[in-house]
Amino acid sequence: MALAKAIVSSRTLAKSLPLLSHLPKLSDAPPYSARTLGVIRAFSALVSPPAKAVVYEQHGPPDSVTRVIELPPVLVKENDVCIRMLAAPINPSDINSIEGVYPVRPQVPAVGGREGVGKVHLVGTAVKDLSPGDWVIPSPLSFGTWQTYIVKDQSVWQKIDNDSPMEYAATISINPPTALRMLEDFTSLEPGDSIVQNGATSMVGRCVIQIAKSRGIRSINIIRDRAGSDEAKDTLKKLGAEEVFTESQLEVKNVKSLLGDLEEPALGLNCVGGNAASLVMKFLRWGGTMVTYGGMSKKPITVSTSSFIFKDLALRGFWLHKWMSSNDVGESRRMIDHLLGLVRGGKLKYEMELVPFSDFHIALDKSLGKLGSHPKQVLKF
Repeated sequence: MALAKAIVSSRTLAKSLPLLSHLPKLSDAPPYSARTLGVIRAFSALVSPPAKAVVYEQHGPPDSVTRVIELPPVLVKENDVCIRMLAAPINPSDINSIEGVYPVRPQVPAVGGREGVGKVHLVGTAVKDLSPGDWVIPSPLSFGTWQTYIVKDQSVWQKIDNDSPMEYAATISINPPTALRMLEDFTSLEPGDSIVQNGATSMVGRCVIQIAKSRGIRSINIIRDRAGSDEAKDTLKKLGAEEVFTESQLEVKNVKSLLGDLEEPALGLNCVGGNAASLVMKFLRWGGTMVTYGGMSKKPITVSTSSFIFKDLALRGFWLHKWMSSNDVGESRRMIDHLLGLVRGGKLKYEMELVPFSDFHIALDKSLGKLGSHPKQVLKF
């Protein structure tokens, strides 16, 4: 009876939001009335609980277009798995998707979020490899993780060890793989080699430092001049950074004089652009490569003619979505397992702030920078 009331209530909500029934992949069937519920039960007793979700019906400023609503129960078909979400982060790409400026985004109306971790709640009758209680993450990445329950085909979910810290399992699919792929895919690095990066305090930057350290690769790191930069230097060095410089410290004629016994780096990583990208290139050795994976300053990259002629530098770009869509899902899942192993072994850590899902809009304001500087916000359901 309680389930029937929940479904009737959901129908009322759906009438006030005519587009809601078209939310991508949330449900392949409309909300059911109490009268037809008996017909459903004749075929399957598996129905998800109602879900609370962050939805947006149009693109725009995330703090204006998002709201938390209740979605109706969903029929769990034979190959489906119902997941009770445990945690999901607010990533810059999530914000850009809501704004409508990210190259890959769901059709609106949509539920926010692409990354997260959940626990299996129900499985369809044909599901063999997952059981209630298993921890899973969407793999490949899938839209709609900012909701309490998700029903999707079993192929979407990767089972992971449930001894992984929840907040790390929720954030293991975007930033750590970006760091790992850039270290592996652009040049051959050996123990004792050096790399250089800007944006070193970012989550990707911290992952780069630690993954490099675990492989005997030494990192030169560039951070912005700002209050607390000394503390930031100490934090990065504790993670394994070999050298950390503020941008103003690099206003010298020959930055390579600061290297000491470090090898000239063959690989540079840029997520800032503008002058910070130029500083990365100044460190690179002849034939070095700079990989750009972000542009936080929103300023263009300017390259001197001599950098091409006399240093033969190569400029490349990296986008994790392209890598994942071009490679086998199995390879991606093995990479995730490897990264979670580094987490469990204490070789990979970064700052996060767990926030109750009920405080979503506070977490969103923090992610938007409206409340000062904060660690990555991770919603806890």
